[in-house]
Amino acid sequence: MKTNNTDLTYLKAKNRVEKLKKFYNHLAVYIIINSIITAFKVFNSLGSWESFTNELFSFDVLSSWTVWGLVLVIHLISVVFFQDWEERKIEAYMKKENETKRWN
Repeated sequence: MKTNNTDLTYLKAKNRVEKLKKFYNHLAVYIIINSIITAFKVFNSLGSWESFTNELFSFDVLSSWTVWGLVLVIHLISVVFFQDWEERKIEAYMKKENETKRWN
């Protein structure tokens, strides 16, 4: 029984690490892609310092960072706060299945 418990603990930890790794990959892609989008938009209107700042803080550039940033925050919340809920549900289903097997 102890081996099964350590295997289950290992699998839970591995699952958490995989989800955290996916979040970090999402964060890296967010930064890289939005930086490229911002660079293209800003360098297209590089006439003066005023046009640079106007384009840097334009709706197109800021909306890309903001909308995708909100999606990234939702991803972070799901990784950090809903992990325990998922584990409790898995354990409840496993317990229910074990009880059903005992009665059959």
